[in-house]
Amino acid sequence: MAEFSIRPASSSDGTFLADMVVEAANWRTGNPRPRPTVLADPVYRGYIAGWQRPADAGIVALDADERPIGAAWYRLFAEPDRAYGFVASGVPELIIGVRPLWRAQGIGRALIRGLTDAARSAGFARLTLSVEHGNFAHLLYRSEGFIVVASGDGRDTMVRSLA
Repeated sequence: MAEFSIRPASSSDGTFLADMVVEAANWRTGNPRPRPTVLADPVYRGYIAGWQRPADAGIVALDADERPIGAAWYRLFAEPDRAYGFVASGVPELIIGVRPLWRAQGIGRALIRGLTDAARSAGFARLTLSVEHGNFAHLLYRSEGFIVVASGDGRDTMVRSLA
């Protein structure tokens, strides 16, 4: 198991969170979408624009040298600004990204569990996320209690009860 630690995300983490949005968008190996292309997409941009809004919360994973290697955070979206995993106003959407060299080492699971605890402590009843079909992370999300509630456009919307 890799050695890493987790700390709360801060307002100064916006650039790193943008890096993690790009990592999440480029989960397939080969032919990655360039950062400007990913961040030009209004939905991907919405995951980080104006970080850290009052209802935003997140955590960052750090390697042994305290360099950021992954992050998970949630945001609330209104119907007009809905993101890929939107199910309802008041249900935060989880976004997660881990640097490729650090995947499959327990970091994603630790980030999901930490963020789930934070959302529960903040009084939320559910968390939602979106995952593209074929993404290996789908199995991780299922194992952490997320269930598919909608499917379309090559992706699943998954929800986890925090009760």
